[in-house]
Parts: sequence; C-alpha cells; structure tokens
Amino acid sequence: MVDAVELSRKYEGKIEIYPKVPITSYNDFALIYTPGVAEVSKAIYKDPDKSFELTSRWNTIAVVTDGTRVLGLGNIGPTAAMPVMEGKSLLFKYLGGVDAIPLPINVKSADEFTNVVKALETSFGGINLEDIESPKCFYILEKLQSMLNIPVWHDDQQGTAAAILAGLINAMILTNKDPKESKVVFYGAGASNIAAARILAKYGFKYENIVMIDSKGPLYADREDVDHLMLYHKWKYELAIKTNKWEAKEIKDAFSGADAVVAASTPGPNVIKKEWISLMNKDAIVFALANPVPEIWPQDAKEAGAKIVATGRSDFPNQVNNSLIFPAIFRGVLDSRAKAITDEMTIAASEALAKYARDKGINENYIIPRMDEWEAFYEEAAAVASKAVELGLARVKKSREEFREIAKERILRARKIMNLVISTWSP
Repeated sequence: MVDAVELSRKYEGKIEIYPKVPITSYNDFALIYTPGVAEVSKAIYKDPDKSFELTSRWNTIAVVTDGTRVLGLGNIGPTAAMPVMEGKSLLFKYLGGVDAIPLPINVKSADEFTNVVKALETSFGGINLEDIESPKCFYILEKLQSMLNIPVWHDDQQGTAAAILAGLINAMILTNKDPKESKVVFYGAGASNIAAARILAKYGFKYENIVMIDSKGPLYADREDVDHLMLYHKWKYELAIKTNKWEAKEIKDAFSGADAVVAASTPGPNVIKKEWISLMNKDAIVFALANPVPEIWPQDAKEAGAKIVATGRSDFPNQVNNSLIFPAIFRGVLDSRAKAITDEMTIAASEALAKYARDKGINENYIIPRMDEWEAFYEEAAAVASKAVELGLARVKKSREEFREIAKERILRARKIMNLVISTWSP
C-alpha cells in the first residue's frame, strides 16, 4: 500500500493547471495572447466586473493559510502547510468543480495577512481561509469580510459549524427536541465551536441555553478570567456573557440536563466521560468530532444513554465533516458570482444538506449525507446561490432549479476531466 509521502513523491504534488481553450494552429496564439488579448483587457478596464465573464476568475479561489494551526500538527509554518492546501484544492475540484490555488503565505501578523489577501482580490472569485490559529482567525475573517467584494470563508469556522447544524437539525427531529428549548453543551472553545454557537443561535437555538466549555471549564459571566478575555479574545468573551443561564461552573453541572453535546476538542478516547453523558436528558445527542479518535467512543456514549452519536470519522455512522459543506458553498457563490458569504447562506447550506438526508430517510445511524452522495452537493450549491440572490449579493440571478443544473453540470464535468487525466497520466 502506498503511503502519503510515496504518493506525493510519485505524482510530484496533487494538482496542476490545464488550458481549456484549444490551440489548433499558429494563428490561435494571436487570440489567446497578443495582440487579441488587448481587447479583453480594455473591456475589463471599462467594467471590472467583466473579469468574472472574460477570465477564469469566476471559478477560481485561493486557499490561504499562514500554517499556524495545521490539522493536528499545530504551527508548522506555511512551507510545511503546502501539502495540506494542495489536498484541499484537489477536494475543491473533485467535489465542487472549483479551481482552487493553494497559497500558504509567509506572514507573522494578522494585519500582514489581511493586506496580502486584499492585494490578491483581483485575481480570485473567492477566498478560503485555512488552518489559522485562534483567536487570530476570527479577526482575519471579519476584517477581510469587511474589506473584500468577493466571498471570504474560514472553513475551520464556518464549514464545520454548517456541518454541525445540518446534523443537529435532523438529530433534533429524530429525538423530538425543540432547538429553541434545548440545552446544548459545546465541549471545546476553538474556532469551529465558537462559530457553531453563533450559527446555531442564528438558526433558532438560544444563546442562554448554550454552555461553552474551554480548557478551564464552563464559560460564565463572572469567571475570574473574563476581563482578560474581554481584552484578548472578544469572541470567547461575548459567549461568556451571552451563554450559560445556569452559571454552571463545573463540567458535570454543564452536562446535567443537556440535550446535546458538540465536542471539538482533543482526541480521545475518554476525554468525555461516560458519567457526564449519563447526566444528560433522555435521548441525548452526542457529536464527538475529534480526529483521529473521538472524545468518546460511540458505543460508550450509547451505553451511557446517548440516542444519536456522530463523529468526524468515515468508519462510524454519521460523519460530521466540513467536506460536506465547503465544495458546495463555493460552487453556489461562484455560480451566482456572490459578493459575500453570510450566516444566512451558511444556514441555507445546512438546511439543504439536512433535507437531502430526510428525503432519503433519516434514522439514528443516518442523520447527514455521506461524502459520496454527490447529489447533496448540487442541492446545497443551489440553496446557497438562491440565498445570495435573495439577499441581493448575487451578480447572476437565476432560479434555484437553474442553479442546481449549473452546479451539477460543472461538478460532473470536473470529475470527468479529472478521471480522464488521471487514467492517462503516468509519472
């Protein structure tokens, strides 16, 4: 069996660029490049938005990182982060038909980061931020969203949050729980869970019914470090103020009477204890998303009283993974040539993903589609594009069904070309 290093050495990386304009004679060069290309440049100079019609910008995004928090590897820097960004770019193409360029950048400060990305804006139709340490990632996302006129997305925040919401929507239906009344515990207060708390609140869960647990225990308004959080981590501070109406100070108190727990913390097992799960309400929902080992094994969670268990792994039922979200989100915003990605568009993706599973028939072991259920991506992309139109953020306005067919055609075309190239290429 070929390992990851041998695979990368064999293919000398994971991606490459191919032209899509045919060259059949010497005369074609005059159209592709000089002098004919000058007419294209002049058209874009008069109307910059024509760059989305006359160049590949419309379908091209940058996958940008500083390498400060890569997978489970931590701060390995931009050079060592390149293989991960290449892998992400391959997934964008195969799952979403999106041309993604890996761009690890050698910067130190958050403002340096945003300045570099701002300078790149004219080359891309969207920006995917990846593997940036917290809390810097929150500042960078918000600053770029305010600066750029193209969609900016941080997959570790919004992508995971959207997948969590999609799974919870169906888990709540199966267990007859009301999001507005349910107590939700977030075990881990990193990028994904902080974003998930915000997205869930936008969807209909109540901040006051959420308890966020970090390495020091539950967040609450009077915790001794709350002033420090106000100065150095405003996003966690806001959650300390808004959540935990019970003022639970111990983990056991946080789990007591909870309807769902979403864990995105350190790999297990036994990071979450069975005794904590046993304190939760009847038909408890447990999302243990750490990789490669979940915070608690699914069987242990069920023995402790959980009704529905999800993990981040594909070898257990109910894999909650951002790969179900980011290809379709970008397919949708690129097809509609949207100017931004909002929480409403993120929620639209979650709802479309959840509905796709419901239409197939949800049960305790199937609350969210699998990554190989390709049609789910078409539905998500169409939902996102339609929401962009509804919000007045789309440069292209079509019906949801039209967007669905466009997404399907572009994703299938990309997969067909990739399979053809791979089958005929021999390193």
